[in-house]
Amino acid sequence: MMPNDYIPLSVPDLGERERDAVCACIESTWVSSAGQQVTDLEERMASLCGRQHGVAVVNGTAALHLTLESLGIKHGAHVVVPDWTFAATANAVFHAGAKPYLVDIDERTWTLDADALELVLAEEAGKIAAVICVHTLGHAADLDALTRICDEARVPLVEDAAGAIGASYKGKPLGSFGHSACFSYNGNKIVTAGGGGMIVTDDEEFAQKARFLSTQAREGRDYVHTKVGWNYRMPNLNAAVAIAQLERLDEMIAAKRDIAGRYDSAFTGIKGITSMPHQEWAGRNFWLYPIMLSACGAAGHLVNFLEERGIQARRFWHALSSQLPYRGLPKKLNGVSQSLTGRVVCLPCSSSLTAAQQDRVIEAVSVWFARASAAQNRVSTT
Repeated sequence: MMPNDYIPLSVPDLGERERDAVCACIESTWVSSAGQQVTDLEERMASLCGRQHGVAVVNGTAALHLTLESLGIKHGAHVVVPDWTFAATANAVFHAGAKPYLVDIDERTWTLDADALELVLAEEAGKIAAVICVHTLGHAADLDALTRICDEARVPLVEDAAGAIGASYKGKPLGSFGHSACFSYNGNKIVTAGGGGMIVTDDEEFAQKARFLSTQAREGRDYVHTKVGWNYRMPNLNAAVAIAQLERLDEMIAAKRDIAGRYDSAFTGIKGITSMPHQEWAGRNFWLYPIMLSACGAAGHLVNFLEERGIQARRFWHALSSQLPYRGLPKKLNGVSQSLTGRVVCLPCSSSLTAAQQDRVIEAVSVWFARASAAQNRVSTT
């Protein structure tokens, strides 16, 4: 059991509205995937993203997998995935019987490198079946460049917007670009349903296929199946919570942005800390708040130091190309994803984080850097 003053990394922002939504769902007895809230959530998410269709599923990984299956990606085909992303992005490609092609990221955005992608699509002409771009930590990828490159190569672009709900690119909501986009409602996301995911698209035939495959490819109400499907449909209980959360999205993002602003101000000028790059065209949602450390491998030491003081922080992603399941994959690397490995730490940033709690985090981080700097100076003078 954690002490009462423990500061978690990111906790769900749940209240009476979410409780009432769940209770109403239980009282209706429509708790599984046939309930009205599932349909309502699909419509709300499609509208939020400026799309025509939404398909609610059990989690973000299922959304990516089902997207690739519904696109008709053939077994053995290559799908471009950023080298710096959560493993689920690459794993979904494997689940679809395809093979990830790892492409490095741009140091200006920490998202898929458009120049590297263009080289891959030229060098592997006809071999790349799809491209998945990830909006890292709620910062948009360079969608103008990626869209142009994919359109010219006639390859579908899929947004992995798992942590990017409410974020934007040049004023347009993330999820509105490319062929389709996938979201997650996992417990640590800004909008959570405890679990769940969503696909949004303008392609009606694709949406119908995805919904069909998500319900065991069942034809009508009879137990007739014409394909092998999956039990991927979102339960009504989860959808009810997600709808209540969506109604508070602007409020929660505003809180996240205030928290990020305080961190930015506090850490400006501290040697050894660099904030995540931010492009003017990216309207960030600040899902998590990362800092980059100058020393490679220092992230673990800072995380342990904070944990000893009742503060949860987390080392962020490792380059996929350096990890056992992905080492043998084809790749186009420029060193950026590897350079970030072991240097990025996410600090507490729940939308309910109080000013007093954030002051504790800032003080602890500042103390650690002061000690680390003093230790470095002693080493350099001996």
